[in-house]
Amino acid sequence: MDSPVSPRRATQADIELVASIIELAFANDPLWSRALTPLSVAQRRPFWRLFVDGTLRYPWTWLLDSGATSLWIPPGGTEMSFEQEERMSELASSLGPEEDNFHELLRRFDAAHPRREPHYYLSLLGTHPDHRGQGLGMRLLAHDLALIDEEHGAAYLESSNPANNGRYASVGFEWLGEFSYPGNGPVVTTMWRPAR
Repeated sequence: MDSPVSPRRATQADIELVASIIELAFANDPLWSRALTPLSVAQRRPFWRLFVDGTLRYPWTWLLDSGATSLWIPPGGTEMSFEQEERMSELASSLGPEEDNFHELLRRFDAAHPRREPHYYLSLLGTHPDHRGQGLGMRLLAHDLALIDEEHGAAYLESSNPANNGRYASVGFEWLGEFSYPGNGPVVTTMWRPAR
């Protein structure tokens, strides 16, 4: 029997692969499909690519079997550079009447983010639809958390899909709080995993 493929660090050469996985993984996500409603799935790629660009500045973007990816920001890091944040604002103008809600959503993400102690921040975790149900995402997350545990680090994430909350709880994340998309839209659950 073949041994499972191990996760590997993504590089700049993987940017399109990582962006594609995230784009497809979040196509029907309750929050992001609402926030990016005016755009087709393919038109959302520039948004996701910016998130990938931001995380690839650090050696904490991982790939597993080309079917799952995790994008982490290490302690002290930022999700995007100033230039990338400016580009995100430009992209948001393509959302038409949803632009103000999108900007408010980003403010809510920022306001909810804990700053009490250094931690790893799971920006995005996604599995390509063709590979769902095989446990790749959770296997990749377990790999990542083992590395964080070696450093005795804490971890934080925002769950944009309530169906995933139990999965995150099963690996040690605890409910921290929640906020919603403007206008009583989909709820985002914030979760914290203490250092071990």
